[in-house]
Amino acid sequence: MAQPQRRHGSATATAGMAATFVVAVMMLGAVSMWTVIPFGWIWVGSMLSSSQQPSGGPYMVVFVGIVCSIIAMAWVLSRLNRLYARITGSTSLPGRYLPAWRKSLSDEREGPHGMSVLEAVILASVLLAGAAMAIWFFIAAGSPLPNQ
Repeated sequence: MAQPQRRHGSATATAGMAATFVVAVMMLGAVSMWTVIPFGWIWVGSMLSSSQQPSGGPYMVVFVGIVCSIIAMAWVLSRLNRLYARITGSTSLPGRYLPAWRKSLSDEREGPHGMSVLEAVILASVLLAGAAMAIWFFIAAGSPLPNQ
């Protein structure tokens, strides 16, 4: 009887490690939406331009590239969220999910739904990006005004 329990414990540990890895990949993907994707497309746009004052072409490439890349990353993150739910055996993914702002005030109240892993990861990445921007703005950027 001890052998099946060890297998179950080993399977649980493996599933836990896999779930942790999926969450780590989700966090990297979410943070890349605010850092790697915009900066990468700005770099691509700068390589397409041959002067300091380019025409609208490189700007459109940057805009369309950022939008398409973020949409693709959101799709990847949703697939990873479903993989996480499958690994952990979670049933927290409803068939049709409506955020609170899209629900009518007169709708029946359902039981409280906890925050999904995807929501937590996106929230953490937005807060991290906001904190990094605030630190840069107030500490690292310096004043644009000349010293007098």
